[in-house]
Formats: sequence, C-alpha cells, structure tokens
Amino acid sequence: MKIGIIGAGNIGGNLTRRLTKLGHEVSVANSRGPQTLTALAEETGATPVTVAEAARGAELVVVTIPLKNVPDLPSGLFDGAAEGFVVLDTGNYYPQRDGRIDAVEDDGLTESRWTEQHIGHPVIKAFNGTYAQDILDKPLPEGDPQRIALPVAGDDEVAKKTVRDLIDELGFDTVDAGGIDESWRQQPDTPVYGLRGGVAEVTKALAEASEERPATFRA
Repeated sequence: MKIGIIGAGNIGGNLTRRLTKLGHEVSVANSRGPQTLTALAEETGATPVTVAEAARGAELVVVTIPLKNVPDLPSGLFDGAAEGFVVLDTGNYYPQRDGRIDAVEDDGLTESRWTEQHIGHPVIKAFNGTYAQDILDKPLPEGDPQRIALPVAGDDEVAKKTVRDLIDELGFDTVDAGGIDESWRQQPDTPVYGLRGGVAEVTKALAEASEERPATFRA
C-alpha cells in the first residue's frame, strides 16, 4: 500500500519502521518539516514530505499527532489522496497537554469523532492505547497464543477491514470495538488502554469500560 504518516513521534516513527520493512511505500511528515526526518528516512527508506504532501496518492493516511494540533492540519489535506482512502487515527485527549476541549468534556464527543469533524473525513481508531515499543518488539504470527490484540473502532466496515488486515500483517490480532461513537471504550484510563492481552481479554475489557470520563483525564 501507499501510506502517508502524519506525525513522526513514538507511534508514527515505529509504524514507519515496521510498514517500510513489510514493503509498503511510506511517506512521513511532521510539523517541523522534512529536513528534520533525514535520519528516519535513511533508516527506513520512507520519503520525508511536508504535512500538506503526506496524503498525496495515499491509500491509508495515519494521523498520529497531539489532539490540540488536529485543527491546524492544512485544508485540502486529502485532495490528492487515492480514491477510497482510509484515515487511521491514533490520537488521545490529554487535557494537561491539549488544553480543555469543551466538545469532548461537556458534550461527550468521543476524541475520534472530534477529530473527524476537524479533518472532514471518517476515521478508524487504533493504536491509541498501544505502547509504541510493542509495535517493534511484540509482533507474533497468527495463531500464537501470546499474540496481543488491539481494539479497532470505526463506522465504515470496509475501511475498518483495511486497518484490521494491516494490523494483522504487523503481527497483532484485532477486536472490533464498534463505531466511533463507541470508541470511548478505548480512550485513556479505560480497562483496555495499555492492555497487553489477547482477543478474549480485550473483548472483556471493552465490555467493562465506563462511558463516564475519568477525573484524571478532565481539565
């Protein structure tokens, strides 16, 4: 696949490393410009680009930036993306970092629904509760009893399958976590957040989640 990654932090950087190794064509961007991504590009073979160029021709666009920066993404970001492209959102709302977002805190909007509204395109939510180092260290073959499962939420079943298939290729199982309005089940401080468990454990954790946002993740 042709994949654009916006954000080269821990998750974005390690996804770049794994996806290029699997043979995908990856373009990677960050807020500081492509000249700051030389080392990552040399290590992985990914193409460093500007944020405005990251989605050009992409079948999958990964948005892995602080939530507070989502409204600053350039307009027309997806104009050059491939037909039927999918957006993967790894983001979380951390009030201490992002400041207060009233739509999330007062109106009960899930973090990914808020992101959708700002970027103007549906998203699939995954990797938001995954330890970045696990992307490199924990992949296992299909059927291995120790294989970690990741929750995946989204409204578009075709797009969700694209992401789930890619996660399987990366060496992890997946659990369908429902639609984006249900994605509160995998937000920070829920039972599944940071869980290194298999399909049964992740399914149970999703079911045990409370819709009430914990005080530790309120401004």
